[in-house]
Amino acid sequence: EESVMSEVEYVGYEGEHQMEDIIHLIEKDLSEPYSIYTYRYFINNWPKLCILAKIDGVCVGVIVTKLDAHRNGTKRGYIAMLAVDQAHRKKGIGSALVIRCVDAMELDGCEEVVLETEVTNNGSLALYERLGFFRDKKLNRYYMNGVDAYRLKLYLDPRKHQVPQIQEGAADQATNQEKPDVI
Repeated sequence: EESVMSEVEYVGYEGEHQMEDIIHLIEKDLSEPYSIYTYRYFINNWPKLCILAKIDGVCVGVIVTKLDAHRNGTKRGYIAMLAVDQAHRKKGIGSALVIRCVDAMELDGCEEVVLETEVTNNGSLALYERLGFFRDKKLNRYYMNGVDAYRLKLYLDPRKHQVPQIQEGAADQATNQEKPDVI
């Protein structure tokens, strides 16, 4: 398995000449049909967040993502498409693509990453959950084929999203202030 990983070359999007490979790979695996304009919207606006995995010059995996401002002013990443050729699954390529994009997003100030995946796509759910994503919401009949989706989310700084804990020192001080002085 390690020897397979050493053969994989990860390259950024370079131009329109790669579009055919990207579309071919995604159309084989994803249930949702996308127009060329959808691909161009993501890839031309966020080219450094489109990464291809190649083995011997052949595209075997691709991730298409974006990063922009969210409603609350934070930067939110979005994974639009991830596909790995059937013959090359279970080799860590999908995880490596996600990690590379999430790392690039984080360097750019991203605080959270979201995506949708079919509730029936156990491989996708397992991959993202291994990487720390959690099921944030169920979206009924989300896809054109009528299948429900889960919105998955990853907080890049989980400390900002935990319930604040009362510090021991502060609690002791509050308790001490409430006690009457004993003479």
